[in-house]
Amino acid sequence: MGRGRQKAKHTKVARELKYFSPDTNLSALERELASKQASEDPWAEYADKYNDDELEDDDE
Repeated sequence: MGRGRQKAKHTKVARELKYFSPDTNLSALERELASKQASEDPWAEYADKYNDDELEDDDE
């Protein structure tokens, strides 16, 4: 019998989450993305090493 009130509350919360848009600091986001692009991928060395091994195993 109390399902209507519970469903209404869930609907209200879902609607608030759907339409909530927090303020975004775009300049901070731009700085963060620029710093990540400038840095080298720390896993690139390992990816190349293990990708080469997989290719050799497939040929055998």
